[in-house]
Order: sequence, then C-alpha cells, then structure tokens
Amino acid sequence: MPELTLDGLVGPSHNYAGLSLGNVAATSNAGATSRPRAAALQGLEKMRLMLSLGLPQGLLLPHDRPNARLLRAMGFAGDDAHCLAAAHAADPSLFAAAASASAMWTANAATVSPSADTADGRTHLSVANLSTMAHRAQEAGETLAQLRLAFADPRYFAVHAALPSSFGDEGAANHMRFAPSHDAAGVEAFVYGVNGGGRYPARQHPRASAAIARRHGVRQALFVQQADAAIEAGAFHNDVVAVANGTLLFAHELAFQHRAETLAALATAIQGFQLVEAPAAQVPLADAIASYLFNAALVTVADGMALILPAEARETPTVWRWLQQVQADDSNPIRHLHVRDLRESMRNGGGPACLRLRVAMPEAALAAVDPRFLLTHRKLDGLEALVTQYWPAEIAASDMGNADLWRDCRAARMALLDALEIPAAALSA
Repeated sequence: MPELTLDGLVGPSHNYAGLSLGNVAATSNAGATSRPRAAALQGLEKMRLMLSLGLPQGLLLPHDRPNARLLRAMGFAGDDAHCLAAAHAADPSLFAAAASASAMWTANAATVSPSADTADGRTHLSVANLSTMAHRAQEAGETLAQLRLAFADPRYFAVHAALPSSFGDEGAANHMRFAPSHDAAGVEAFVYGVNGGGRYPARQHPRASAAIARRHGVRQALFVQQADAAIEAGAFHNDVVAVANGTLLFAHELAFQHRAETLAALATAIQGFQLVEAPAAQVPLADAIASYLFNAALVTVADGMALILPAEARETPTVWRWLQQVQADDSNPIRHLHVRDLRESMRNGGGPACLRLRVAMPEAALAAVDPRFLLTHRKLDGLEALVTQYWPAEIAASDMGNADLWRDCRAARMALLDALEIPAAALSA
C-alpha cells in the first residue's frame, strides 16, 4: 500500500509577520524580508526528491490571499481593493492574518486515518479547525474544499469538516501512526497538549483528539500528552519533537509529559516497536527545536528508512553528531540522511514534515485520487517555471500595504489554478 505525500506549495503572499505565538522561529523573524519565489522553489525541490525516491507525491494549493472574505466578516466593506486597504490602515495585525500563507503547512491541514485502521475500511480525513491562531483559523473551509475535490470517491474516502472551534485541533502534526507496513492494521497515537499556566498555548485539545478517533472509527488508538517543557521551549506541535514511521518512533527524550508510561504503552500496543531517542544530554531540546531535527520527513524506502532534513540540522553540531551515530547504528532502520535547503519555510517556523500531509491508501484508492493534485517530474518542471514567472521575489514588511502586491498574489494563484485546470469556484470556502 503506497503512502501519498501531499506537500503545501508555498503561496505568493509568504511573509514574516510573526503571527504564531509559541513558534520561536516565526516570532523571531517577524518583520524580516521574505522570498516567496525562493520558498516555493525550495518546496518544489523537496517534492522532486520524494519522487526520485520512488514515493507518490502530490500537492495542496495556496489559499486565496489576502482573504477579503475574512475582512468583510470583520466589518470592512467595499470591493476587494477598498476592503483590503481599509483593513490594512485600521488594523494591520488583522490584515497580516488575512494575508498569511500559512496553509503551506499541510501537516496541519487534516488528520488522516488509513483504511487499514478504520471500522468501515475507508481512509478518513478530518480537516483541522486550527482555532488557536487567528491567521490559521480561516483555513478550514478552503482546505475542506480541496480535500473533497482530491478525495472525492466515497468508496475509498470520507472527508470530514472541522470540529467545533471550542476544541483546538491542529491536524496530523499531533498524530502518529505505527504499523509494520502501510497496509497493515496500525496503532494511532493522538498527542495532545496541556501546558497549564505556561507562556505558550497548547494547541491540541484532548477532546479534539478523542473526537477524531471516534469519528474515524479508529480501532486502536492511544492518547499521549506532549511535554509541557517541550511546548514552553517552542515545540508548538508534537512533530517538532517526535515523528513515527512503520514501528519506529524517532523522538527527543523530552517529547512526552509521562515518558516512561508513554513508551511502555507504545511497546505494549505495537508489535516490533523500535525507539530512536535523542538524549537531552547529547542533543539539548533547544538545539532539536532550532534545527527542526524531529520535523524531518521520515519515509520508507527500498532498503529501510530515510530522513529528509533541513540544512539547519547539518549546521547544528550537536544534532549532526548524533545523527551520524544514528545512521551508523545497524539496530535501527534509518539508512539515509537527505539534507535540503528549506530556509525560507524554516524562518517562518516549519521544516520538512510541516510541509507534508501523509495519506496511506491501497493502490485502487490512489488511482481514484484526482490527478490534478498528483505530481510527476514533468509537472514539477511546469510548476517551477510558473513560480519563477509569477511569485514575488521579495516581500518586505513595508510592502504589505501595497495594492499592486495584492493583485500580483491573486494573479499568481489564478495562473496556478489555470495551469492545473482547477476552477477557482471549486475551491471556494
């Protein structure tokens, strides 16, 4: 059974507004000049690597930004140009949220339960409500439209709308699946946060995790608490400190609030459970988070597993030394380290795993996925040319009030939709 990876294409409005409280990289780069074209090309190069490894690869599309619908809902009026101008003048922070390209982080798009795990034998996808952060809470409607278009065949897929906003749900970034193979029945671990009294919010509510497991009909589910210390250090999602593939957990020693109990529960539930854990004494939590070591994409290849890592992992001495030890240790399946430059997305607080949504499914289901969302090397060639032509080279903080930029961002997205033959109306929230 193949595992399709859906990466988010970085949108043309990609900028550094520092909107994500608790995301240290995003807030520390607030106000810097972004490079949307370079960011999108870096992401496309990562997608090309996945194809070269023999793995199915697709993409999800940038959302309509700046989002005039959101601003109208907040009381601004007039045509798009007047609405955007009035919002930027009156409430620059709200405007920044409406212009955010954060839908690029498709690990937050939805939670996915493969058909091998569910009671009805279909792959279930639940769109995340992302209600903790204003710039992300606007995404659910358009994400739902994209996923229902891509996974339209009800024989294989069930795509669910977001949960009520009272209970924050941040999608696959707080979900891990363990199974001996993609087509075998697995154990799904739902990771929630608490961090009572901490500086930074816990974004995944335990009730949201429980609700997703129920609505998907997951037959084997575990519920795990993320460590408060990890959230306070800037691990705003579990996938910043832990990732799973097959029967392997690749994690930091300080990832979970109740480490011993969590590892014991995983070992009991998962036949052949393996652990590759970075000791805090060798890899300080701050280094792991700054380098996005555990936000690597961990994938199955012909001779074991591979990690797709950001360049920052190689540039952080404690992290790279430990990774060399991991790769040299034949007791675990991690055989390959692929380093890629994703600096533009890293500066906004997300690494290789933030950019991807994993959807394992049978071959027949993969054949039923809308081909407009699937990639080939030739299609990537066309996308790279399109991005080079239409995406802004740079966006400075002072550019955000420029009406020409808003029009350029809209035109770039429409050129993409035209190239993929996807009508804009089909993606309307």
